[in-house]
Amino acid sequence: MRILIVGGSGFLGRELVRQCATEGHVVAATYLTRPGTAAGVTWLPLDVRDRGAVAGLIGAFGSDVVINAAFRQPDWATTAVGAAHVAIATSANDTRLVHVSSDAVFSGEAITYTEDCVPDPVTPYGAAKAAAETAVRVTNPAAVIVRTSLIIGDGDSSHEALVRSLAVGGMRGILFTDDVRCPVHVRDLAAAIVELACSDRAGIHHVAGADAVSRYELGCLIARRDGLDSARLPFGRRADAGLRGPMDVRLDCGRTQPHLATRLRGAREFVR
Repeated sequence: MRILIVGGSGFLGRELVRQCATEGHVVAATYLTRPGTAAGVTWLPLDVRDRGAVAGLIGAFGSDVVINAAFRQPDWATTAVGAAHVAIATSANDTRLVHVSSDAVFSGEAITYTEDCVPDPVTPYGAAKAAAETAVRVTNPAAVIVRTSLIIGDGDSSHEALVRSLAVGGMRGILFTDDVRCPVHVRDLAAAIVELACSDRAGIHHVAGADAVSRYELGCLIARRDGLDSARLPFGRRADAGLRGPMDVRLDCGRTQPHLATRLRGAREFVR
């Protein structure tokens, strides 16, 4: 199968590239500023904000599947408009699309969210992700939309780097005790995405970890795994900090998990 991974140089993108290449697919991956290093992969420069460039690349590569993992949190044009460009191009070329979305589309008011819950974002990033979902559903109805949560690795994610820095006093900050998510391991997430890409599934799917944990609890798990003193981690309540944004957002994956061979582990299991 010919698979194009848009945003292949990012944290999730690199794992998608690795797994797709390992499974023997013909893989191309795009990057904005710097290509990845995976061997046997065609690296292609692409700015998803350029509709003509997106259309030209997707048409030229002749993909069976496009997986869109590209985003930039503060940039509406990349996260929302860029996603629309990818959706339009895949639809025009009759190409299967898997679009990666986020639990940021929800406010946290309901706490637990299933796939049929209506997005109610309260941040610009959440609004951009919700707009991207709408563009994908309207433009390419057969597409898969994968909503996920905080992505963790084996020490190489941005959240893990933050925890290590806080634990050794390298930077100032707070891990919130009331900011709850369902962290997912990047390998589990990528494997589930590849499964869905190779299936006949369509529509919204939730792919997140089995455990709902606060950022502080997750930080303690990471610190202990890395041999650091979790007692040194600064903590507090987001509610007291006055920061805008969702606090407790839990993606219910009960409808998606039965369709996956990949088991979505919880953070208490995969952070060891």
